[in-house]
Amino acid sequence: MPHAPADRRMRWRDYRQTAIFVFCMLVFRSAWADWVTVPTGSMNPTIIEGDRVLVDKHVFGVRVPWTLTRISDGRDPRRGEIVVFDSPTDGISLVKRVIGEPGDVVAWDDSGLMIDGVRADYAAGDVARLADVPAPTLALGPVLVRESGVVPSHDVMRLPIRTAPGFGPVRVPPDTYLMLGDSRDNSADSRYFGFVPRRNIVGLASRVAVSFDPANYYLPRGKRWFMKLDREAAPFPR
Repeated sequence: MPHAPADRRMRWRDYRQTAIFVFCMLVFRSAWADWVTVPTGSMNPTIIEGDRVLVDKHVFGVRVPWTLTRISDGRDPRRGEIVVFDSPTDGISLVKRVIGEPGDVVAWDDSGLMIDGVRADYAAGDVARLADVPAPTLALGPVLVRESGVVPSHDVMRLPIRTAPGFGPVRVPPDTYLMLGDSRDNSADSRYFGFVPRRNIVGLASRVAVSFDPANYYLPRGKRWFMKLDREAAPFPR
């Protein structure tokens, strides 16, 4: 027993560099940059199941590690960007697209998206993007359309046999955002959990880091590695 303190000090000397490295990595991932695994198809076809998405956490302000407290302001999220945020209902990390900024009046119905009384434009989507969508989703007969005008142009997926309910028009309250998944008929988003407070938004989803196919023994999808997400967002003129 008299040697116990000396043994602890020796073990600390042996492992302190590793411990410091691990701690610094955890701080970095919590406050600056990280990646998230996407387990569902709510962002098909932009993000598919098994993608590991890089998240730039400093863009919207650096946070105190493991908290929602920010030590720098950063910029505000922009309409059309894909962001990672803590769900306002249970705190689970989610990945969705910003559709409504504070003050926007947003509606969604059978004709699609409307913001501030202006309808989104729709055209045929890029069907080549269906190649990466899992087979069970393809069996539902998805339709890709290109959504633009009131939001930066991007593909969204519709599932004719599983039509999601409409909403609105609703005005987005101050300091909150309205989020939708790109798979509009298969996404638990602001239609179900409401508006997302600014402080809950963790970071900007910038690109797919790596991707593994959960339906095929998690084999790598090499063509998706380092793939940039279509997140070029610009404010819609009021």
